[in-house]
Amino acid sequence: MNIIKKPASTPELVAAVSGDLTPKERLIAEAVLAEPTLLAFGTVSDLADRVGTSRPTVVRFANKLGFDGYTRLQRHARNELSHQLSRPSERIRHNDEKARPARAALNSAIASVFSAIEGKRLATLSEPIVRADNIWILSGETSRAGAHAFHSGLSMVRPGVRLLEEHSLSADLGNAGQGDAAVVFDFYRYRRQVIKAAGILADSGVKIIAITDNPLSPLVELAHNWCEIEVPAIGPFDSSVPVVMIAEMLVSQVAKDLQEEATARIDRIEALWETSEVFL
Repeated sequence: MNIIKKPASTPELVAAVSGDLTPKERLIAEAVLAEPTLLAFGTVSDLADRVGTSRPTVVRFANKLGFDGYTRLQRHARNELSHQLSRPSERIRHNDEKARPARAALNSAIASVFSAIEGKRLATLSEPIVRADNIWILSGETSRAGAHAFHSGLSMVRPGVRLLEEHSLSADLGNAGQGDAAVVFDFYRYRRQVIKAAGILADSGVKIIAITDNPLSPLVELAHNWCEIEVPAIGPFDSSVPVVMIAEMLVSQVAKDLQEEATARIDRIEALWETSEVFL
């Protein structure tokens, strides 16, 4: 009978070779153990720059841990994170032990939104949305509430807004091109389909505005503009509050920037609602 062993964790791999690490390699080890996402989503250069060493040293570090190059080590780290950090069942199981109180977690997340849009940052995010011919909205599952809020609000203040859905994704991606912009919401664990679709849009000349949670998010390297917000766990699931909040703030800024056009569009929609007796 074959026994399938659980793959060794990164801390276990580091511990096994700690006596053979050079001083620079020890700095790398300390960095990736302190911040696992640095290894999981950073490039060789990101890691080398963080610890003040060279790319070959990072590759040698990966070899010492038993991997044939940095890419293999990174794949291991990503798989490790995906199993450790975001399973709702684990959050329920360890809720009393590890979770921050919901109020503290939400306060911190709300503060991160205000930090992300301070100064002229919100206007910078709004600018390509105002100027674009069409707006494409793309989202992972846990950020759908924010994407829907953004789609609902933005459709009121400007035309050409489309929320990308899985069943029509390929056809819609074929309609996007130069002059368009896409607002992409996604957070750890990053959805493969979202990242691939964002890459296709970027390759088509669409400007990507990314709302994500980490400078090492795979969306950042695709983005024309991006901002980082905190998305905490509330109970077993990621909170929708900060995502909806930044979506509403961004719609508000676009409406302000468009002003006359937005006002005229809202008035037309209100008149149509009245004519069709939408409301009691």
